[in-house]
Amino acid sequence: MSSAFDKGTHLTGAPPGGGPVDRCRPEPGPAEPFEGEDPIAHPAPDPEPHDPARLHAIKTVHTGAWAFFVVSIAAIPVSAWLSRFDWGLVFALVVLGEVLVLAFNGFKCPLTAIAARYTSDRRPNFDIYLPEWLARWNKEIFGTLYLLGLGFALARWRGWIG
Repeated sequence: MSSAFDKGTHLTGAPPGGGPVDRCRPEPGPAEPFEGEDPIAHPAPDPEPHDPARLHAIKTVHTGAWAFFVVSIAAIPVSAWLSRFDWGLVFALVVLGEVLVLAFNGFKCPLTAIAARYTSDRRPNFDIYLPEWLARWNKEIFGTLYLLGLGFALARWRGWIG
């Protein structure tokens, strides 16, 4: 027998056809409060709180962090070319730190989850000021450049290339 509860509604009275009142609520939602509940103390959560100012701030910080890591990736082969392997190592370790943060976060930037709180947009660049194609292929492009830069630095350090 199908009930209103089976259809995902929250019951505040007797179900259709009589019977006992089902006071279980599988998850909070925009339902009427149960008898005795204070709707002010327990308001229904807003499923999409749009806050353009906060989203802008997050996107700005995220874009700045992205630019910092892009410069760090580019600095690895430049440092090697200049035979400044100490600098190259520092840049490589900085980027490795970011890779570890991404790895421990499911290969997503932690700022992405924060930005998602303030918009329902889920395009690849919803959380950063980059063209959509670059945001979509960001890890592939800059991961490859990072590895190539490390390879070049290693080859220069070992004297395999002049």
